[in-house]
Amino acid sequence: MLGSAKKKPEHLRALERVREWTRERFGLPQEAAIFVSEIACTLPGCPPLETVVAFWTADEKRHQFKIFKRPEEVVDEDLPPAWLKEALAVSDELDGACC
Repeated sequence: MLGSAKKKPEHLRALERVREWTRERFGLPQEAAIFVSEIACTLPGCPPLETVVAFWTADEKRHQFKIFKRPEEVVDEDLPPAWLKEALAVSDELDGACC
């Protein structure tokens, strides 16, 4: 089965922790939209579970990155450095659909 639709409190806390680390790391305001989710991957060579983070800046540019761990296993040092912020921006041409 796909698991329980109701997430455990420790999972929800982990998602919030990653969201706050992302906000701090990239200097995002409180009102900035930050999406953190655990996804499953069935492609060969892909980790079975990973944490995907997406955020939007004031200029409505979307940025995203993946951490190849479950949210509960992510530590602050797993996030990309702040100086990579612009490199995390998703081009409209690619829209992140391939990776």
